[in-house]
Amino acid sequence: MTKMWNGLRSTIFNIVMFGSAMLISLAGLPFRYLAPSKVIFFGQFWARLNVAALRLICGIPLQVEGLEHLPQGPIILAAQHQSAYDILVWLSLLDRPVYVLKRELLRLPLFGWLLVPAGMIPIDRSGGGGTLRKMVEACRNIIGHGRPIVIFPEGTRVAYGVEVKVQPGIVALARALNVPVVPAATNSGARWGRKAFWKTPGPVRVKIYPPISPNLPREEMLRHLSACYYETGTG
Repeated sequence: MTKMWNGLRSTIFNIVMFGSAMLISLAGLPFRYLAPSKVIFFGQFWARLNVAALRLICGIPLQVEGLEHLPQGPIILAAQHQSAYDILVWLSLLDRPVYVLKRELLRLPLFGWLLVPAGMIPIDRSGGGGTLRKMVEACRNIIGHGRPIVIFPEGTRVAYGVEVKVQPGIVALARALNVPVVPAATNSGARWGRKAFWKTPGPVRVKIYPPISPNLPREEMLRHLSACYYETGTG
């Protein structure tokens, strides 16, 4: 009975999530041309709507620890990535965040057409050093406008309870931009698995850690991020 109930709730939530994405994207399309700087607010409205829908429909509330560690001004938010929920949470919590995301998302109908006007930075993950240079240049422009950058240093969604090596690109980006790096851990994959339809009731816990210097030695920064994600992160 519980499994059937969770399945029904998951179905209702997916209808809300995809339906609202379509409707809000349609509403935002004219702003793509008329006022691109306003497009991000449509994305943030969509994210907050769905964070609330997950709480009300699926019994998945958001619990955040460490908001006081978010400094004023531009930052790199180095977030653990387990679930699509991680896209929603930072759109909900940060002021006009910019995500570094895979280029394939631009092909999504409606929603994908608004990503670049909203300021998102698409990358070709097979592009090697040239991709890193383009990413740094785009991020430098964003930082100049005072917006926070969200990056997932694991490189992709990782199943809850699985550990992977933190990718070193975060070190090069932090040094190039010379802004604080704020680690953030989550257990979102325990509630909404990687590429999963089912949603499991219970809180999503997000823990934000104190900022670290962009000038930390490479291995020290990678060890620190890994410790936040896997040793002292949320479980």
